[in-house]
Amino acid sequence: MSTLCIQNACLVQTGESSPVKTDLLIVDGIIQEIGVGLAVPSDAVCYDAAGQILMPGLCDPHVHLREPGREDSETIASGTEAAIAGGYTRLLAMPNTDPPIDAGGMVTYVKSMAQNQSRIPVSVAGCLTRGRKGDKLAEIADMAAQGAVMMTDCNHALQDEYVLRRALEYTRDFDVVVGVYPDTPALSGEGVMHEGEMSFRLGLQGIPAMAEEIAIERELRVACAVGGRIHIQNVSTGEGVASIRRFKAQGLQVTAETTPHHLLLNHSALVGYHTRFKMMPPLRTPEDQEALLAGLLDGTLDMIATGHAPHTDFEKHLDFMHAPFGVTGLETALPALYTELVKTGKMSWAVLVEKMSTAPRKLLKVEALHLRVGERFEATLFDPEGETVISRESMKSRSFNSPWLGETLSGKVTQVFLGNEALMG
Repeated sequence: MSTLCIQNACLVQTGESSPVKTDLLIVDGIIQEIGVGLAVPSDAVCYDAAGQILMPGLCDPHVHLREPGREDSETIASGTEAAIAGGYTRLLAMPNTDPPIDAGGMVTYVKSMAQNQSRIPVSVAGCLTRGRKGDKLAEIADMAAQGAVMMTDCNHALQDEYVLRRALEYTRDFDVVVGVYPDTPALSGEGVMHEGEMSFRLGLQGIPAMAEEIAIERELRVACAVGGRIHIQNVSTGEGVASIRRFKAQGLQVTAETTPHHLLLNHSALVGYHTRFKMMPPLRTPEDQEALLAGLLDGTLDMIATGHAPHTDFEKHLDFMHAPFGVTGLETALPALYTELVKTGKMSWAVLVEKMSTAPRKLLKVEALHLRVGERFEATLFDPEGETVISRESMKSRSFNSPWLGETLSGKVTQVFLGNEALMG
């Protein structure tokens, strides 16, 4: 038997008001005892948490690992190591690879690579349409049979609502969720940032909030008419939150996510024309930030996803108009959210765990994590007194397009546990 003892940890659970200081005894990956001053077996490996926060391992439902096809920006190995460094013990890989994951064989191939290259479990999403072209449904039944848990064209917006209707009707038979990226390309056009006072001041073409808001209304109306499970990705506007809230109140089976960067940053960050702040959907207004936070706290927005989108230095060093959209987030999400929300009292640890661990696992239909006796031990240890320096030298990702590059954030992930195995250091 393998025995692990975590001592002096401040345990955080979903639904509990505040962390509780305690010890845990784990045998062969299963929590056997929880309490203060536990008797420690002589053969146990002991880890003194020294008052740090111990929470269920995080889960990210929106990650671009780029492999196969764009290994210059990220690989399954480098992306999952970045996830571990950020406190994640599971993630969902998006299907916008090259070639895209639009058939069962590709799902099997990526899952096999992940089993060989990743130290944490990787779930796989399949494309909603063939080649993400938006016109014909992909091999949904085949992909579902091979274990794909979501069908999505990720950052390609569906423009044909009949295709969405057929997808929602078809996926009901396989109990997989349809993920939609809410955008109206005819309105977004060639825009590169949020349309408003800041875009006019900077002389950059804007993307109006209504491009997202119209898409959310349209997609939720289709889902309301035909049923099926629908998940709204990358929500960034207050009106989008209001639409989701209204449809949820009507009983629609919809879930939705937002990102750390949309919660914590706004369009004023683009004043220096730094492409590490160029993302899609774009950073919006302070009012949108407030609405996103309110939506998380009242349950309208179910989860926080990083949308981790690595790009090479060459790509991100193009001028602002031509650099690609996207930022990394796996290594920065937890310390950034702690710095701006938990440390300031705007969000509790329990809510953060719900949004970054419990709800994403429910979306992926994997068992939620609970740090209690009889449950498997899968946890993240976070030191609120530590610091996380975001630098090229410290990052595990192959790409450095983080909006927090060069900054020091409060708190630090110090260890990640998968069963009795400590994954860091």
